[in-house]
Amino acid sequence: MKRLKKMSLLLTLGAVMAFTAACSGDEGTSANGDNSEELEGSVVIDGSGTVYPFMARMAENYMGEQENVSVEVSRSGTSAGFKKFLAEDGTDFNDASRQIKDEEKASAEELGIDVQEMKVALDGITIVINKENDWATELTQQEVIDIFLASAGKKKWSDVRPDFPDDEIKTYGPNENHGTYEFMFENILEEQDLPENINLQQDYSTLVDLVSKDKNAIGFFGYGYYDSNKDKLAAVKIDFGNGPVEPSLDTIKEDGEYAPFTRPVFTYLNTNMAKDKPQVLDYAIYTMENAQDVAAETGFAPLSDKDVQASLDALNELK
Repeated sequence: MKRLKKMSLLLTLGAVMAFTAACSGDEGTSANGDNSEELEGSVVIDGSGTVYPFMARMAENYMGEQENVSVEVSRSGTSAGFKKFLAEDGTDFNDASRQIKDEEKASAEELGIDVQEMKVALDGITIVINKENDWATELTQQEVIDIFLASAGKKKWSDVRPDFPDDEIKTYGPNENHGTYEFMFENILEEQDLPENINLQQDYSTLVDLVSKDKNAIGFFGYGYYDSNKDKLAAVKIDFGNGPVEPSLDTIKEDGEYAPFTRPVFTYLNTNMAKDKPQVLDYAIYTMENAQDVAAETGFAPLSDKDVQASLDALNELK
């Protein structure tokens, strides 16, 4: 009798295990660890050239885990990216090296697009010079402002300091499509004009090349582009009042020594797309879960645990 009961129990357990295995075979696991249907489709991202290395690495990592999802990352610039994002059938995300503007919020409202801001990392505006420049390796904050301020009239290096060479300063930077340009114009120069002869470029690799070939060049862009081109460029140490500070992952943070030239960078999510396309929401959650690691790998200072959790809480409410 005991043997029959034991056999009956084994058969029952076997049936339960077989049923469980069959059910689990119909399910997949999303990149953020939730049990769900196998994800497939596309995620479309455009925007900031500064944020591009971060997001490109994130996309590569994600597709390694979700083979049936294609994540397309482009870099038309923050402002140009917002135009693509704020359109009918627009992009799913827009990377931005500045916060969304009031007029862009108004456009989103008119189109019925619900936008969620996701702060992903911290970046430092880095002032770069040619490797042969051995005189401007350390500058005060005001000297940097004066060099990039049209009204200051600093046309030669000797105009900045009398002991600097009597050679023309060649200024370089990203063009108006980029949030980095807008941050420089609005936050550092306080909306005063840049020099008329400044050489502004769309592509950051072009800026790196131009500064690396011009002994009298001085330019600005995000820390990540300098960090990946240290063999070609030098970074200026900035004295904000307490001695020269070199931009680094240790000094670029909200309360760090490089704070006056530090800014958050973002990606913006179209939550309508997130509700319609499961892979879009899954990618958003994956991005925040891995933001700190990917930031450090791509030349950004990681966010605090508190900031990451705040974004994750908001995203999880969309489920």
